[in-house]
Amino acid sequence: MRAIQIAEPKTLKRIEIDAPASPTAGQALVKTHRMGVCGTDISCYLGKFPFFDFPRIPGHELGVEVIAVGEGVTNIKPGDRCSVEPYMNCGKCYACRHGAMNCCQNLKVIGVMTDGGLCDSFLVRAAKLHVSNKLSYDQLALVETLAIGCHANDRGAPGSGEFGAKDHALIIGMGPIGLATLEFAKLTGATISVMDMNEARLDFVRQNYGIENTILFRGDGSEMERIAELTDGDKYQVVTDATGNKHSMASALNHLAPTGRLVYVGITTEEVSFKHPTLHRPEATLLASRNALPPDFTRIISLIEEGAINTDPWITHRTQFDSVLDDFESFTEPDSNVIKAVIELS
Repeated sequence: MRAIQIAEPKTLKRIEIDAPASPTAGQALVKTHRMGVCGTDISCYLGKFPFFDFPRIPGHELGVEVIAVGEGVTNIKPGDRCSVEPYMNCGKCYACRHGAMNCCQNLKVIGVMTDGGLCDSFLVRAAKLHVSNKLSYDQLALVETLAIGCHANDRGAPGSGEFGAKDHALIIGMGPIGLATLEFAKLTGATISVMDMNEARLDFVRQNYGIENTILFRGDGSEMERIAELTDGDKYQVVTDATGNKHSMASALNHLAPTGRLVYVGITTEEVSFKHPTLHRPEATLLASRNALPPDFTRIISLIEEGAINTDPWITHRTQFDSVLDDFESFTEPDSNVIKAVIELS
């Protein structure tokens, strides 16, 4: 059976693996039709992701077809189209017992900590499959990315504001996770600003989301002038940093209004440091956002089906399974202006 493996940093290898066995109780055998390439996949490929071991078959943003189900499975049936919730939690640890399955102490994310879906077919827990026979495989492969943004937005919880006025939220980094956060921030009614160092990404947001409050980060302090202009000097009630860049993450506190909330959704392996008064002076709340929760997947599928989320602008690049080894490196290059690349397996 065909598969592609990240053998070592910056090295992809096409391999042959055994076909999976028949599904046992609680399992499903699924065929991969689409795999989305996300920032995590890029970081794993570059050798920069903290939870990744080589070699590994990647693939956690997936649109799949159910081929067979094991004993006791009732939530899906052969032929169903599904998105995969890739977070394999233990169900027994403190986090799982308290409803935070995304923070499971024994968590295994497929495609990161165990082999993933960049192969013809694989076995997965049936409970981790979310059905929509209305959505395309492309759309289903986008659900996991959107779920990360959904959870990050919920952590910051922008909205109408404590004193009646709308919250003003800033999202830093307009890659896929920042865009996913933006999708859900828009649904809250908050006023939104976005920041990036790539003008093309800001153009993308203006053209596809109608966001005019854009801030180009040049590293010369001009962003602070723009923030003061956009907020009348008040700064932001909610800031979400989706960059995974230690410098951006450290300076994000400077953009908070008093009593504001800062959400880190991007991940870095480096130290993030700031002087304590930067956190203490505004009585800031510092939050992390990790993965997503099962209800996020159900909600997102419904929103896409209803047309409340339009996925059409998302996929900017495509490749076929047989071309992945040739094309993947280009997805890591900033000049390629990739928002979301999708691998077609069938």
